Amino acid sequence: MEQIKSRLAGLRLPGMAHCWQTLYETRKVNELSLSDGLELLLQSEEDQRTSNRCARLLKNAAFRYKASIEELSNDPARGIDKSLITRLSLGEYIKNGDSILITGAAGVGKSFLASALGHQACLQGYSVAYYNMQKLMIKLKQNRLEGIIIRQFEKLAATELLIIDDFGLTTLERQQQLDLMEIIEDRHNRKATIIASQFPVASWFDIIGEETIADAILDRIVHTSHRFELKGESLRKKL
Repeated sequence: MEQIKSRLAGLRLPGMAHCWQTLYETRKVNELSLSDGLELLLQSEEDQRTSNRCARLLKNAAFRYKASIEELSNDPARGIDKSLITRLSLGEYIKNGDSILITGAAGVGKSFLASALGHQACLQGYSVAYYNMQKLMIKLKQNRLEGIIIRQFEKLAATELLIIDDFGLTTLERQQQLDLMEIIEDRHNRKATIIASQFPVASWFDIIGEETIADAILDRIVHTSHRFELKGESLRKKL
């Protein structure tokens, strides 16, 4: 038993190795046919790899909150549309490269909702990146100074779901406007984007600042987006 377990581990098949040990310890090894035993080993390996990939995706996403779809309140009074949540949880918006815009006052649950949608995407095997808007702009500035800005744009463009939180809290400088335009252009109709902001979408034009760039950005994210306008008192105050 140990020799077979060791060989499976050496071949980097930890799921199979664990399953084999379990079968041996429960004395079921000799009760199974070759095909049934092999099916159990293969299923265990597939489950292990899926679990490992999900854990890696969640870690790389760096969500603000540990949130899940099941934890959402689905309260219409707070602006959470249960039917829309159900549709989005299937992940079709990611395949279609759609945008989700989440707005509402501070503390109403925008970041939690964005994190929950991102968590669901990770469970479905999609790559996700979660950024605070200001920190993303600072990171891009550093990347430009280091001479790796193109690589960073390519990484963002390849990410299947990009979440930008706290949009609009600071005024965008000219280079930041151009960087945001680059990100949105790369993702338009290709990759999904979630943007969360305290400000209503109607004010985003002024937040971006430069008319031509604002037109280009909003044209790509607003017209075909899924919307949540969250309401109610701050959840932080309740806590």
